[in-house]
Amino acid sequence: MQRKENETPQGQAASVLVEFLEVAITAVVFLKGVYPSGFLLPSLDSPSSMPFLFFFFFFLLLLLLLLLLLLLLLLLFDVGKGAFERRRYMNVVVQRARHPQLRYYIHATVSGLLPFLQKGMVDRVAVVFFNTDNVPLEKFIFKLTVNQSYGSSVEGVDLQISLRSFLAKLSVSESLTKKLPPDCRWEITGNFQLLPETGTSKEANFWIPTDTKQWEQPLFITPIRSMSSDPLCLQFYIEHPSLSESSVL
Repeated sequence: MQRKENETPQGQAASVLVEFLEVAITAVVFLKGVYPSGFLLPSLDSPSSMPFLFFFFFFLLLLLLLLLLLLLLLLLFDVGKGAFERRRYMNVVVQRARHPQLRYYIHATVSGLLPFLQKGMVDRVAVVFFNTDNVPLEKFIFKLTVNQSYGSSVEGVDLQISLRSFLAKLSVSESLTKKLPPDCRWEITGNFQLLPETGTSKEANFWIPTDTKQWEQPLFITPIRSMSSDPLCLQFYIEHPSLSESSVL
């Protein structure tokens, strides 16, 4: 992270946080498998299903020809890499969205939080997965606090090292989550301590009230990782509906 001249400690911490959130939210979407991870080639059936060995080898030859054709298409049209590609961030292997619209949505949404994070107006950032009735199925919550009274310079590298552990923990947390239906959708939401006034900035106009339905029963919380430092405190956890409520979703 390049430090801007005359940037406040809150601005330094918020800049690191925004960069981290963009990577972490992409990792959450990848973890949930909402988008295909790659193009699957056809598999060969068992030879026992073929009545004659001749037909089996004939079928195998056709399959090999088809495989060569598909490989050629992959080279020519860049098909088969899926919605994500592997990159390195903070010396950790992470996922990067390949589709421009998906990448822009995550980047623009998180970047729009920057001025409000600097002022300590944002309490939580969430990635929420819904069913077809617009009822939340699962929430990945980043609960954060940017210390407004912190006056010393923020060492971005030190802060990044602390945040790196969140990405490492997230990559092995699939067993803590629930399986989603194939027709689910998701969105990024922000919980503001103080709502930004519409018209004061283009960032304020970007955020609108959400009509997300709330769970009626007490929810389950699964903690993933937390950190506490002078410039920034962060908790990352997953929210699920209660067993009784999830059974009717």
